Amino acid sequence: MDLNLKGKRALISGASRGIGLAIARTLLAEGASVGICARGEEHLAEVAGELSEQGTVFHKAVDVGDADSVKSFVDEAAEALGGIDIVVVNASAATGKGHQAWVNSFNVDLMSLVNFIESATPHLEVSESASVVTISTTSALEAGPISTANSYGALKAAVLQHSSAQARALGPKGIRVNAISPGPIFFEGGAWDTIQTARPALYEAALASASLGKLGGAEDVANAVVFLSSPAAGHITGTNLVVDGGFTNRFDF
Repeated sequence: MDLNLKGKRALISGASRGIGLAIARTLLAEGASVGICARGEEHLAEVAGELSEQGTVFHKAVDVGDADSVKSFVDEAAEALGGIDIVVVNASAATGKGHQAWVNSFNVDLMSLVNFIESATPHLEVSESASVVTISTTSALEAGPISTANSYGALKAAVLQHSSAQARALGPKGIRVNAISPGPIFFEGGAWDTIQTARPALYEAALASASLGKLGGAEDVANAVVFLSSPAAGHITGTNLVVDGGFTNRFDF
């Protein structure tokens, strides 16, 4: 199946590792050019050098919670790539304890989405195939057997609401907006890699909760993101695609 991504220009936040890096690799493999951002300049530059072997890559260290920083990245990437067709808002503060964790999640998980859509909309409006994909989580959908009450799930739920609202608002401009909600995702150096060693009982509980009997990988999420961002999904907007291997138990009507 041809996703018709050759020549498309995509921005991905939080792209120096894990899911974001897998998304960048998959888009490049499909013939797109990419603009990537993350917090750490040194590691991001290394990743960009590696990715540039696959195609055209623009990179910039960005504080995604800062509107001016995001706008600079978006505008510079648009100039370097010749426009923007796809925006993937992936950066996350993950989880933590205390008041500051909530502040961090608000800025990184929610305000980054607000900032990227505001900055990218003028560029997306002139694309013939404009798409925004946001990354949420199954923790935003239900309080499952391994869920905890923290900022991560709460702010990711806000991401889903804002994504849906923006799909409605931006549809008349030809811009599609969709969300992806991954379940537990394992990749080297990621949260579930740490949990497997530090909290094996929790890791086994997650495995037991997944009807497929395994955790997903970053590539599983990347494949879903790339499909939703592509012209092949041109009549899909305002949806939330769950990528969890049967981890959640809710009904989707």
